[in-house]
Amino acid sequence: MFNHHFFDGKEAADVFQHFLTEEAGSKVVMVADPPFGGLVKLLGHTFSKISQTWRSLQGTASGEPEMPMVWIFPYFFEPRILDCFPSFTMLDYQVDYDNHPLYKLGSTGRKQSPVRLFTNICPKNIVLPEEEGYKLCSICERYVSAENRHCPDCNACTSKNGRPWRHCAECGKCVKPSWRHCSSCGRCVLPDHRCGQTGCYNCGDPAHKHKACPLKRKKNVQSGKAASRHYGNITAAKTRKRKNAQRKKKKKKKKVT
Repeated sequence: MFNHHFFDGKEAADVFQHFLTEEAGSKVVMVADPPFGGLVKLLGHTFSKISQTWRSLQGTASGEPEMPMVWIFPYFFEPRILDCFPSFTMLDYQVDYDNHPLYKLGSTGRKQSPVRLFTNICPKNIVLPEEEGYKLCSICERYVSAENRHCPDCNACTSKNGRPWRHCAECGKCVKPSWRHCSSCGRCVLPDHRCGQTGCYNCGDPAHKHKACPLKRKKNVQSGKAASRHYGNITAAKTRKRKNAQRKKKKKKKKVT
């Protein structure tokens, strides 16, 4: 998936090409649900290779520039995916997984899954189930989530996370309702942010990022020491308990003899 390599060599490649040419390739749609930790550029490279192969096998019979594709991925990767495929659109459909601890419906998962469908298929041709909380926006001519309101200023249903967003006149776009416009930063941010902060959001030092923050390391060391003391106390208590049990057994044996 990440390097477009066929482990079985030419035989596997022939099967792949034969699949792409079934029924003249007119009914081929690639649906990919890759690991979310995978690099978007690598996945995009492989998907582009597959699309190019499909296009070359079509010859001049098809006027489609790309193979129809559906890429299942979290919505916050949208900018990176659009860098690879500018023709893609993110649909509002929230993908849930029965076997995932976070991305599933119910009390143990998230209230709303961040996983979406990215596709080069025209959104108005994809009907989302109304019984699951989706509605048709007649202006956008596409199905959106029930809480995704159409913004007249942006002329689009702008929500990305399934919750209502609000329009910021200063930014000229819709933002999350919890964000507020900061005149110092010139954009909408969280109310408790630090103005002009470009470095570490843990200590505010612009010379390093959060991963390299010495305060973070200090906290980790302290928590590690505390954990060591805690487990040391538990081990000592178990040792004392075991020795006491052994003493009691010895006393019982002496009484019996």
